[in-house]
Amino acid sequence: MAHIYIFSPSSAVRDKAAFRRGVKRLTALGHAVEVDEAALAVHMRFAGDDATRIAAIHRAAASGADVALISRGGYGLTRILPGIAYKKVAKAIEGGTQFIGQSDFTALQNALLAQTGAISWAGPALGEDFGVEGDPDDIMEACFDDLVQDQGEGAGWRLPLEKASKTPETIAGDGRSTLGSGQKSIRNAVLWGGNLSVLVSLLGTPYWPEVKGGVLFIEDVNEHPFRIERMLTQLLHAGVLARQKAIVFGQFTGIRLAPHDKGYKLATVVTWLRGQLKVPVLTGLPYGHVPTKVLLPVGAKVDLLVEGRDALMVWGHL
Repeated sequence: MAHIYIFSPSSAVRDKAAFRRGVKRLTALGHAVEVDEAALAVHMRFAGDDATRIAAIHRAAASGADVALISRGGYGLTRILPGIAYKKVAKAIEGGTQFIGQSDFTALQNALLAQTGAISWAGPALGEDFGVEGDPDDIMEACFDDLVQDQGEGAGWRLPLEKASKTPETIAGDGRSTLGSGQKSIRNAVLWGGNLSVLVSLLGTPYWPEVKGGVLFIEDVNEHPFRIERMLTQLLHAGVLARQKAIVFGQFTGIRLAPHDKGYKLATVVTWLRGQLKVPVLTGLPYGHVPTKVLLPVGAKVDLLVEGRDALMVWGHL
């Protein structure tokens, strides 16, 4: 099967049992798992000091593995972005190493895209996904298997009923046609994004990808809808959102509403955003801090098709 290199570029691994379960699970699937020497290092809240984590990224790039998979997210990558040798990572990707991760990994993925144009994968982490008690999610595992077997070429999902039926929006951004009235499509658009909080922290830095005419996907965890709206407002006022061909909401989990919200919720934010933009805003993408997640190629050109409530994102053979 695949040679998988496990490394820790962000927060320290706190759940070592999940880490061990993840390694065992991948091994049982037939993969050769190599664990970075500093994967379980601890320095304050980080998986080693800054130099240690930068070195781990470079060792992952030099490993010759088929997959470089993060142990977990958390926090830590934004502070070490200036020290990463992006050309080395891009060369490793060109040589066949697929870098996969989520959450805090958004920082490295978008910095890599901004600096080199290289494609990485938004997907699972070792502990959170493969290290769960019981069986990992079937869809997540199938998507991962497709990637390591060089077979994954797209992802589909069902648009939430209320969003598709109640809210008029265009897939072409021309203000004329609506979802649910025949097939609409976006062609040849760069897919980018990831965790919204991490992504917004890159705005105005050398690690921000200046993508125009792209498909921006976003997700987050433990953020109240007003914070989500505030971050989207920043991207809106910066002109980022209007320059895209589509905005795609993944899963926003861990939301805790308060009595004084009085009906203000994530759906309110989505409706508000649609009122600010002429580009389509889609929801329901199975990606985020959830068990069921697809793998998405950050930096690849994709086609996005919508027919009724069925959405399909296709990138073909990479």
